[in-house]
Amino acid sequence: MNSAGNRNRAWADDAVRKINAENNRSADTHLYSVPLPEHWGVQLYLKDESTHRSGSLKHRLARSLFLFGLVNGWITEGTTIVEASSGSTAVSEAYFAQLLGLPFIAVMTRTTSPEKIALIEQFGGACLLVDHASEVYAAAAEVAATSNGHYMDQFTYAERATDWRGNNNIAESIFQQLALEEHPVPRWIVVGAGTGGTSATIGRYLRYHRHDTSLAVVDPENSAFYPGWRSGSAGFSTGLPSRIEGIGRPRMEPSFVPAVIDHMIQVPDAASVAAMRHLHSLADLHAGPSTGTNLWGVWQLIAQMVADGQRGSVVSLMCDGGDRYAGSYYNPAWLAAQGLDPEPHEDTISAFFKTGAWNT
Repeated sequence: MNSAGNRNRAWADDAVRKINAENNRSADTHLYSVPLPEHWGVQLYLKDESTHRSGSLKHRLARSLFLFGLVNGWITEGTTIVEASSGSTAVSEAYFAQLLGLPFIAVMTRTTSPEKIALIEQFGGACLLVDHASEVYAAAAEVAATSNGHYMDQFTYAERATDWRGNNNIAESIFQQLALEEHPVPRWIVVGAGTGGTSATIGRYLRYHRHDTSLAVVDPENSAFYPGWRSGSAGFSTGLPSRIEGIGRPRMEPSFVPAVIDHMIQVPDAASVAAMRHLHSLADLHAGPSTGTNLWGVWQLIAQMVADGQRGSVVSLMCDGGDRYAGSYYNPAWLAAQGLDPEPHEDTISAFFKTGAWNT
């Protein structure tokens, strides 16, 4: 190996050490027990991913993508890191790029919340904003090519960058934290899909360890994942942007693995907001809208368990905190401008908590 090769290898070795050291310094995220009527016989747990240093579930993905890029030789000293994102992955990747002293450029739509843009810039990143969600892929690839950079491409590599067998992935963490609970093997785990990486990791983990747990994936309006899963069409596309930041895509992404999913639920956008707001009043947890999407599906699955007299537990994720959406999903004027009225859906949730039955 020549001297340049030795330098590159030494830099990459130190970069891997820094990322693993950052992980070693970090505690696991909390698994909260959410209060439900005791006579239902169902326990609900929310894993609070907002407590990561970069503030969301995507911290795990960003760590895995950086390690994947480093061990493959794609990221070297001085490499400009480029990502197409709806915001949260870009925030987390900006954090890790800063940790390694690398420049970072996020390609996102103009509708991305100002709070997320500010966080990316706070971590030393730059933002390139495009008009439509379908434009981010080509724009990111072009930026990487013209900057001699590396396009991380979370939508392709999310499902393969994370070790689904374990190695402290999110599924393994959930089962470790449930070990002393009344129902340590949950009946359902419920997640959304942005890249598809989280659902792929959890679904594979459940099958590899032969857990009697089903995986449900929730999907917002306009997203291609739900209709693509139902139709069995791997190339399904709606061409429409999701109004729920962090989940939903205009096309079936390469990292989405339909075969590991047991059930999907399509969620109205206003219902995601309603469930997000209800969680704040129910459990004093201030979450973002994708957590609301999760909960709208959770309530339906729990209602079915109650109707069937089935006792057990359900686990979902608190993907990020509500502070990132103060000017949008928590702003009544913004909701009205978007044509989102959560009140009818809040009535549905209130009726569910009174009766244990789901009626929409």
